[in-house]
Amino acid sequence: MRTLTHPLAASAHSPGIDLAPMLDFVVNLLILERPKGDAEMGTAKSLVIDDNGAISIDNKVVDLRAVRAHIEQYRAASSEGSSVVIVAHEHAKTGVLVAVADQVYLGGIGDITFSTAPQAREDSK
Repeated sequence: MRTLTHPLAASAHSPGIDLAPMLDFVVNLLILERPKGDAEMGTAKSLVIDDNGAISIDNKVVDLRAVRAHIEQYRAASSEGSSVVIVAHEHAKTGVLVAVADQVYLGGIGDITFSTAPQAREDSK
């Protein structure tokens, strides 16, 4: 007597597709293609705005009109991946912050990060 087997029943016993190599490949892509941080791309240029609205670049106080020129020089001297961090005091005027960001953008850098500097504590003096 012959036994009849269903075609789908035979495939249930076959090994099927091994997904392990594909998963290894995807994990490797995720590890290798992660975005690069400032530490890997070089350091970002830092601009500081104090509570009086004074702008400092490289620990030198500069006028708002000079920010664009400094950024253009920085961009020309640095390799690819130029970025700027604007560190503003908590009580810095928003208009100054926006004006500085505009000058950075007009200087050719669109990668701008904003940060705040904590207010100086009175008891630390």
